[in-house]
Amino acid sequence: MKKKKVLHVLLFVVVFILITTIVAYFAYKPVNEWLAFYIACCGGVLVVNLVISMIFVNKNFRDKDKA
Repeated sequence: MKKKKVLHVLLFVVVFILITTIVAYFAYKPVNEWLAFYIACCGGVLVVNLVISMIFVNKNFRDKDKA
């Protein structure tokens, strides 16, 4: 797998989690505010972890063509 493809997949996952977190937050907010806040925090933690992993992949991934 090439570096660019891995980064695109991770970026897609980040955007997907971000959108679903926002939708879930506004869906649960009228029902239970604490649950909505908890879901938003969990989604935020996942997004931050994936962004950090994207930074490390970008820094340390080596293509087979260059090696």
